[in-house]
Order: sequence, then structure tokens, then C-alpha cells
Amino acid sequence: MSIEDGGTSHRQGAVPASVRAQLLATEHWGLLASRSTAQGEVLTRISMFLTFTSASLVSVALVGQATGFSDAFVLLAVVVLFIDTAIGLLTQLRVMNVAYEDLMYVTAMNRLRAAYVDLDPGVAPYLMAAHHDDEAGAHQTYYFFGARGSLSQVAGSSMIFMTTANAALIAILAGLLVTLTGAGTAAAFVAGAVCGAGFLAVSVVRGGRRYRALWRHFTPLSPTPPAAE
Repeated sequence: MSIEDGGTSHRQGAVPASVRAQLLATEHWGLLASRSTAQGEVLTRISMFLTFTSASLVSVALVGQATGFSDAFVLLAVVVLFIDTAIGLLTQLRVMNVAYEDLMYVTAMNRLRAAYVDLDPGVAPYLMAAHHDDEAGAHQTYYFFGARGSLSQVAGSSMIFMTTANAALIAILAGLLVTLTGAGTAAAFVAGAVCGAGFLAVSVVRGGRRYRALWRHFTPLSPTPPAAE
């Protein structure tokens, strides 16, 4: 062993538990701050999207009344809906990214709790959030009382909200485009329903696949014991 190695080992072994706890707590607070910032930012993005969309639709309605819903109005409505849909898709992309960032923060903090338990095993019974950095641990932290993967939690998430809003915009846009081709109201309604439902289904499936792929490529340091899963 080199002198440098010996010195490093000596320094590591000399670090008291209190210092290690302070270092872990500092990292924990940093993760909490980053998580709060990301959540606040995505909520602001959603509010901006809703404000822009509602204002643009009101403007289109006013133009329609002023022009007697002429062909020029229809073209304006298509352009506005394209812009709204593009902004909605970008907002949805950010919401999805923040959702996975949030999962990253939760998993990282679970790993830190495992270090706390290593320092003092007696604190484990008092931790409602998990101290295992795997999928089961993430579920425990998100759902303290065991409602793992609750449908209401998923359905009420920002991801599903934005996906549904974009599906509605896409449905309206598709129906309007079909109307421009001279098709009737029934055809426009069917086209809009198919496009909106298809977008919603594809988004949900892609999100589920990405979530499963994330855990397949992740190696936890403190996995949940089989008996506790």
C-alpha cells in the first residue's frame, strides 16, 4: 500500500459519525431544494400553457364573431390550434422530464436514508419514507400507507393532466382539418376522437415503457429485502 493510500484510508477511518451525518444531511437538503425548484418550475409552465391556450381560444372566438366565421377565420383557428398544440407538447415533455427527475430525487434521498440507518440502525422504525433505493423503496416513499401504484395517484398526476389536455387539442385540430377537406360533422367528430384517443394511448404506453426501462438499467445499493417487498 502506498503512503497516499494509507493516508487516505486513515483519513476515511478517522471521520466521526457526526461528520458523516452532517455531510449526508447537506446532500439531503440539496436534493430537497432541487426537487422543490423543479416542481415549482413545472407548475409554472403548466399555468403558462393554460393561460396562453385560454387567451388564444378566446381571441379566436372574438375574431370569429367579427368575421362571421368566414374561411379566413377557419384558417386562423387552424394556425392558432397548431401553435397551442406545439406549446402543449413542449410543456408535456417538460412535465414528463420533471416526473422522472422527481423519481431520481426520491431514489437518491432513499439512498441517503439507508446511510442514516447504517449510522444508527435504531432510527429505521421511525422512518415512514423508505431507506431502500429500488422501485419498491420509491413506491413506499410516494405511498406511505401501501397504496402502491394507486390508479387515483396516476390519474391525478400532472403527466396525465397535460396528456389529456394535449389529446383534446389534437382532437379539435384533427376535426377542424377534416372539416376543411369538405367532410361532414360526423366525419370530423370521428377523426378528432380517434386522433385524441390514439395520442392519449400512445403517450401512456410510452411513459410506462420508459418507467420500466429506467428500473431495468438501475442498480440499487440498498435494495428492499425480499420479505419486505
